[in-house]
Amino acid sequence: MELRGKRVMVLGLARTGSETARFLARQGAEVLVSDCRSEAELQRERESLCEIPVRFLLGGEETAWLEGLDLLVPSPGVPAENPLLREARNRGIQVVSEIELAYRFLGAPLVAITGTNGKSTTTTLIGGILKAKGLKIFVGGNIGAPLIGFVGDRWDWGVVEVSSFQLEWVEQFHPRVAVLLNLTEDHLDRYADFASYCEAKERIFCAQAEEDVAVLNRDDPLVWAMRERIRSRVVSFGWVEVEEGVYATNREIIWRGDHREESFPLSRVQIQGVHNVENLMAAIAVGKALAVPARIIQQVIEEFPGLEHRLEFVRDKNGIRFYNDSKGTNVGAVVKSLASFSAPIILIAGGIDKGGEYRILEEEIRRKVKKLILFGAAKEKIRGALGHLTETVVVENLAAAVQEAYRNAGRGDVVLLSPACSSFDMFQNYAERGKVFKTLVLSL
Repeated sequence: MELRGKRVMVLGLARTGSETARFLARQGAEVLVSDCRSEAELQRERESLCEIPVRFLLGGEETAWLEGLDLLVPSPGVPAENPLLREARNRGIQVVSEIELAYRFLGAPLVAITGTNGKSTTTTLIGGILKAKGLKIFVGGNIGAPLIGFVGDRWDWGVVEVSSFQLEWVEQFHPRVAVLLNLTEDHLDRYADFASYCEAKERIFCAQAEEDVAVLNRDDPLVWAMRERIRSRVVSFGWVEVEEGVYATNREIIWRGDHREESFPLSRVQIQGVHNVENLMAAIAVGKALAVPARIIQQVIEEFPGLEHRLEFVRDKNGIRFYNDSKGTNVGAVVKSLASFSAPIILIAGGIDKGGEYRILEEEIRRKVKKLILFGAAKEKIRGALGHLTETVVVENLAAAVQEAYRNAGRGDVVLLSPACSSFDMFQNYAERGKVFKTLVLSL
């Protein structure tokens, strides 16, 4: 792709947009950056780009800005219904995502991981496995640094977490290994329906060839059905024993392939929960597809401490265990988190509703949750869906929720923050919400 002299617009000036603008300027493109926020709101972002020739078009969405445009690169947070994006498509202007743009210049083979839940943990595990093999790798994408920032260096492999948003505008994006972990309702505040969300996820396989590898969860019917529609070689993981692929028992994970079998004991693995065993199975499947010795994989999965805000143990206070699962921003994630405990749970949930169906939680709430504490913009909607299943209380904020949980918990109980919602009504992101929760718990 030749960019020198081309007129390119970056739509959205968050972190990915800023990195993309820098890359385009280095390539000799005429760079326009558009964002509907005002100059005052974007002062920090504008200052970070002051050293490169960029024209800012801020505080609106005027279609006249598209005149003479050769290429438009939307940031992941910009929906397809955005007026500039919609008009660009109507005019036949090429639209590509940041990961598509980066792929065309990167030159390194990629492992790409997507799914509703477990992406970051699995991505980090795979990165650790390949690094431990002695390969020069990077880990990026939706976790950490944008993919475009790794262009220009020489890599043996890249390990990339990709979201449905990032996959909407891919054409040639071609991971040698693509992983789809699971599919449950999420981002229905952005997509017309669940099927549209699933279609975006499936685009991770669209450019793969027969010699590539697709790692699929065979226990997820929607994911497993995709094996009939993709060209690459399928490697599966799940809980039932198979002749070829990866499966788990209570004590170990088994990989079978190339007419042999390897065992990965779980006794020394630090991360807990059913969902994390699934993440481990996917990571092992990738490691074996890339010929990593079993001893290296075993060492990595045993040493991996887990990620912050993903079912993270915070403290034990008077026999009450507190867990931070602020990354549980959708209903499916909360189902997995609740399934990880046998003790009675006081669940703290709430935030901005993402359009999911809370009734999916009914069985786990009824069986395991002794009290439900709700806060944030979606608190009344969640109470309406689940409040009849257990004792439920609505509070004003997270601080009040933690105090309410501590007053009502007894020895042996679990207090779990797993919101089932996004955080933007009260916090900058899920990470800030999780950090605030931990501070509140540690101050009890």
